Amino acid sequence: MTVSREETQRIIDRHRAAAGGMMMRRDYLVPDCFEEQAARLGERRALVYEGEVVTWAQLEQRSAHYARVALGLGLGAGDVAAVMIENRPEFFYAWLGLARIGVIVGLINTSAVGTALSHALRVTGAGLLFIGDECMAQLCSTDDLPAALSIVRIADAATPDAVSHPAARDLQQLPAAAAPADGFKALRAGIDNMRPCFYIFTSGTTGLPKAALISHGRFLSVGAGWMSVVELGQEDVFYCALPLFHGAALMSLYSTALQCGGAVVVRRRFSVSRFWPDVQQWGVTVFQYVGEVVRYLVNVPPVPEEKNHSLRMIMGSGIGIDVWQRFKQRFGEQVLVMEGWGATESNANMTNFDQKPGACGRIPFPEQSHVRLLRYDQGADELMRDEQGHYILCGPGEVGELHGQIRRGNGEWVAPFEGYTTQADTEAKIRRDVFEAGDAWWRSGDLFRFDEDGYFYFVDRIGDTFRWKGENVSTTEVAQQLSVYPDTETTNIYGVKVPGHEGRACMAALELKPGHDFDPDAFYRCATENLPAYAQPLFVRILPRPEVTANFKLQKVRLRNEGFDPTEVADPLYGLDRERGTYAALDDDLLARLTSA
Repeated sequence: MTVSREETQRIIDRHRAAAGGMMMRRDYLVPDCFEEQAARLGERRALVYEGEVVTWAQLEQRSAHYARVALGLGLGAGDVAAVMIENRPEFFYAWLGLARIGVIVGLINTSAVGTALSHALRVTGAGLLFIGDECMAQLCSTDDLPAALSIVRIADAATPDAVSHPAARDLQQLPAAAAPADGFKALRAGIDNMRPCFYIFTSGTTGLPKAALISHGRFLSVGAGWMSVVELGQEDVFYCALPLFHGAALMSLYSTALQCGGAVVVRRRFSVSRFWPDVQQWGVTVFQYVGEVVRYLVNVPPVPEEKNHSLRMIMGSGIGIDVWQRFKQRFGEQVLVMEGWGATESNANMTNFDQKPGACGRIPFPEQSHVRLLRYDQGADELMRDEQGHYILCGPGEVGELHGQIRRGNGEWVAPFEGYTTQADTEAKIRRDVFEAGDAWWRSGDLFRFDEDGYFYFVDRIGDTFRWKGENVSTTEVAQQLSVYPDTETTNIYGVKVPGHEGRACMAALELKPGHDFDPDAFYRCATENLPAYAQPLFVRILPRPEVTANFKLQKVRLRNEGFDPTEVADPLYGLDRERGTYAALDDDLLARLTSA
């Protein structure tokens, strides 16, 4: 079915008006929306977890307890607290409770450990940490914690033998301030909806993760936008299996569920075997995805529960056109696939409202959009310019980096970029004087192309960050964590394509110190003890000498292109062999296991 440019633009305009209208409600905050829904919906389902149903009234009461504990520990409006809890109801109790008293929440990656964890706590300025027992071992192995940090331990039935940090205190043993819930609104009085509601950590192209500022208005505008283009209400049931500390699950899924009054089925992690039984049992209608989990669903054998299901929309990013088509053929053409693109902190997200297979969005009339694609030289790894030194706009089929305009040369705001907790990180994402003196544009770091009809297709991520298993992997951060392995002179990290998988897997090219041999057992311990599973190198290449550019930057292009193909690579190759707990020489058997996992 062909969709006219005018039809698409009408949907975009409706979405933009709804999102913008929510941003204009300057005195309306996330906790205002939550408290209104809790009062209205009372005994209706708000959350479902491991068979337990939490009503809106219970969610209000339990989040109020967390708020009172934080007040008792001296926190107030404008302060910062951190939450490090996996996907379970306690995450919502902590986050919403803190928001209700005006506290900004730093959402900590539940895989963070060591330097990454201490950095996250310091860069947000958190004075309090609500941490689940499931993350306690990571806290106990992390040094250099902020001296003034109050640590509150949240029990976890799935981790009954967790050893507590010596500075942690149990939630149930702490006194709660005698503050009535109907007085929380007064405690947050005067907070504008452009103020941060929470921080989400996002991996940059270099260094440790950055804390992106997410305002109350920005969060609420996401759900308002979705509700303007899709009919959603309190009968809908949302399936949340992506981590809540990420933008997709919290901002896209929960912002929408909160505002329409729907229930949320919460899973700690995505389970392909539980997905369709859960859909049938709880009447799931909306699922937030990343491309990898959809690939899992289409690759497993059929199950009875996938027939006559209630699912009517999936929303997310990263589905290849082949997976898209297989999903629709197998699970029903009636299921809307709302494939999109965006970044947690971006000012230029897009969604494929037209159901065009493979596309992540459409700009039907560029003059009505603040998004531009600047031509990019992938070989030279830089934006291209004309003879006068001006950036070059892409035409159909040309690859370019996507930019979103922040303001015009005359200072007029177009689409605000909220940035990060540090000015240096914020400034690094802004490109100035692009088309006129004084203008400012947000730099996505992502490459796209578009077709003659204005549909956009994701090509790749610029530079050092790549995505694997739905996670951004920073090569610099991985290299830093692997630096404790003593035998290497240089560690070059890059992403490689794996047949049948979305994104890129981590590969390490190592130059060993003179006289040193590669110790696969020691490197395995180093990788698995210092990195989350998605960032551990799947392949290792031993280089006879470092690969550097003319200006002594580590060369990645040739290594990335050669990947782990033994017909292209004469150097020794190893693969991550979890069964034997080592890195083993890459043979056909190990390669088959790694590419099918």
